Amino acid sequence: MRRAADLRLALGRFHAATDRVVRSTGLTSRQYLLLLVIESSPPRSAMRIGDLAETLNLVPSSMTELLDRAESAGLVERVASAEDGRVTHVRSTAEGRLRLRNAFRELADERRVLAGTALTLLSDQ
Repeated sequence: MRRAADLRLALGRFHAATDRVVRSTGLTSRQYLLLLVIESSPPRSAMRIGDLAETLNLVPSSMTELLDRAESAGLVERVASAEDGRVTHVRSTAEGRLRLRNAFRELADERRVLAGTALTLLSDQ
């Protein structure tokens, strides 16, 4: 149980570090996660708003608010689907990708610590 507690504590430290780092890059935690999901999607595959909402576990009104703010901040842009006029895709802008890369790079040590803690827990079965 001690290792499970260590993992929970490591997760808490990781979340706190993430919040601190993303704020320093001018992002909110939700904007960081939004950009991370968009940029980790398959290349050349624009994310549909509905898919983003489902992935981020957001209701449509919350997704719209997040996208409105991210778009106003110049982090993402909405693009109408060429194949289906009812569908809107979201992609990150150059500014959004830059801020995401900066935050992601700065969190490298925290990711390694968290991964090491998780591996220790998994190896203790």
